[in-house]
Amino acid sequence: MPIAHTTNAPFVATADDERHYYAVQFHPEVVHTIQGVQILSNFVKDICGCAADWTPQNFIEEQVTAIRKQVGDGRVVLGLSGGVDSAVAGALIHRAIGDQLTSIFVDHGMLRFGEGAQVVETFQRNMGMNLVAVNAVEEYLGELSGVTEPERKRKIIGNKFIRIFEREARKLGEVDFLAQGTIYPDVIESAADEQSAAHTIKTHHNVGGLPDDMQFQLVEPLRWLFKDEVRRLGTALGLPDEIVWRQPFPGPGLAIRCLGEITWPRLETLRQADHIFTTELRARNLLRYGTAQAFAVLLPVKSVGVMGDQRTYEEVLALRAVTTEDFMTADWARLDYDLLAHVSQRIVNEVKGVNRVTYDVTSKPPGTIEWE
Repeated sequence: MPIAHTTNAPFVATADDERHYYAVQFHPEVVHTIQGVQILSNFVKDICGCAADWTPQNFIEEQVTAIRKQVGDGRVVLGLSGGVDSAVAGALIHRAIGDQLTSIFVDHGMLRFGEGAQVVETFQRNMGMNLVAVNAVEEYLGELSGVTEPERKRKIIGNKFIRIFEREARKLGEVDFLAQGTIYPDVIESAADEQSAAHTIKTHHNVGGLPDDMQFQLVEPLRWLFKDEVRRLGTALGLPDEIVWRQPFPGPGLAIRCLGEITWPRLETLRQADHIFTTELRARNLLRYGTAQAFAVLLPVKSVGVMGDQRTYEEVLALRAVTTEDFMTADWARLDYDLLAHVSQRIVNEVKGVNRVTYDVTSKPPGTIEWE
């Protein structure tokens, strides 16, 4: 029977108390739902009789046991991007199986400013993990040449990602498992097999972008966690704050922030502009406390401008910054106008090929955090 309604929805919530069946026509798990957490708490604790005993330490112990059981004496390769998800997955799996894990970092040419060197420094030298660094820039750019459709980009990158891993893994000897930092929002948005009734919003390269004939079994210890839980786990594992609180970066990297055709000059333009934006935010302590994710997007659009006494006809750049707790919903960050003006001025003056800067004021939904 219906137990709640709105003016345009007669069945917002329904209940069958005798059989303990309950349903809602909204998302109680997202931050924007008023008292959504209380709704879930009442259901889990009062109706289902579950105890609120989840802790990062308990999760670590359970996953260490599960990973050891799954892997046995096998060897595992980890797709290490340097982001928080793959870093936490790597630290957790390393705790479980030690030197049975080898991390492979693929530089596909679509990383942020200085990121490749930073990943090697952090994980190989500072954390002592077995790390293989692969320069695959030319391979990726060749495969992506002329491709503009975002899902094709993701599929190409996902397939290339696996093929490179298979190639590098063969050099290590017999490897049976591929570890990834897949988290629950990736699964939801990609409409993975266990969510077969869901609509695909966008294919994440580590979920729907994987080839059907992949030769690895997957190890994904974070698959049912949200970003805030992953960060708590990273802290419990002893990872430094600069990794735990690093802003999220998609697996396809700048490929899905460089809208339209991907070329090395366009990537360099985007890289420089993004670096200016994040540098200015970091200087004001806004990368951790004022925004959950902030980046630049290069658009396949040109506009007329004027610099000095000369007409220009160059590309348009969009700035994107959001606030969120769970990344399932997000609101655009209300950054100071003077800050935005300063960033815009720096980008137009310092980055060749950009003559107009815009700011994205779209929340999620209806938009997604990334543009592609």
